[in-house]
Amino acid sequence: MTLVSSNDVDHLSAKGWVLVRNVARDHEIAALRSAVSSAVERFAAEARSLDQRDTYSKAFLQVTDLWQKDGAVRAGVFTRRFAQVAADLLGVERVRLYHDQALFKEPGGGPTPWHQDMYYWPLATEKTVTMWMPLVDVTEEMGLMRFAEGSHKDLRRTDLEISDESEAFYSAQISDHGYRVGGPEAMRAGDATFHLGWTIHSAGPNLTTDRMREIMTVIYFPDGTRILEPANTHQRADLSAFLGGRLPGDLADSDQNPVLN
Repeated sequence: MTLVSSNDVDHLSAKGWVLVRNVARDHEIAALRSAVSSAVERFAAEARSLDQRDTYSKAFLQVTDLWQKDGAVRAGVFTRRFAQVAADLLGVERVRLYHDQALFKEPGGGPTPWHQDMYYWPLATEKTVTMWMPLVDVTEEMGLMRFAEGSHKDLRRTDLEISDESEAFYSAQISDHGYRVGGPEAMRAGDATFHLGWTIHSAGPNLTTDRMREIMTVIYFPDGTRILEPANTHQRADLSAFLGGRLPGDLADSDQNPVLN
C-alpha cells in the first residue's frame, strides 16, 4: 500500500515540499538511529568547538555517503519503501541514489542558511528530491526545515553556496516574491519531509534544547537522468565524489547510484 496520496503529489509539485508521516516503521527507525549515530561518532571530522566555527559548520555535523562506510546504514538507506515514496511523489517508475547525509545539529548549533540544493548537483533533471528523516522526535526549537513555497518554479542559482550570503540573498527573494514559508510544526522519528532540489529551504537553530537533532537524509533522482557539465567547483567535486566515474553527458547509472525501488 502506498504512503503517498494524490494530495501529497500535488503539494510537492505546487509548493516544492511535502510531509509524509510514518515513512519508517518503529523497528526500522530504531535500527537506523543506532547505526547512523554510531557512524557519525566514528566518521564526523569536526573537532572544533561551536564558537570556533563559521556559519556553515555551526549548522550541523555532516557525514556523507554513510551507506558506503557502514553496512547497517546501507540497509536503512536501501529500504525500498523510502525510495518508492520518492518515486511516487516524483511520478517516475524508478529512482536512483545520489548520496545520503547525516545532519546532526548539536545543542547550541546555529541555523542552516537559506539555500538551493541543486547548486551542488550536476544532474540534468528537475526531479531531484531529498528525504529528510528525523531519527528522534524533533520540535521546532531543535531546528525543523522551512521551505519557501513555490520557489522551485522561479529561481535557479548555481553561483551561491550555503553561507551568510545565501541567507541574505534568499531572505530578500522570499520577501520580494511573497513566498509563503511553510514546514512542519513537529515531526516524529520516522516521519519525513521530501523537497525538490530547487526549493529554497533552511532550518532553524538548536539553541534552547539540550538534545541533538539527529537527521538522516537520502537524495534520489529518476533513473535515466544524465550528468551536466559542472557549473561551479562544488558540482565538479560532486561529479568526482558521487557519480562513480561517469562524465558529463553520460547517464548517471554507475554502481555508486543504484536503483533503490
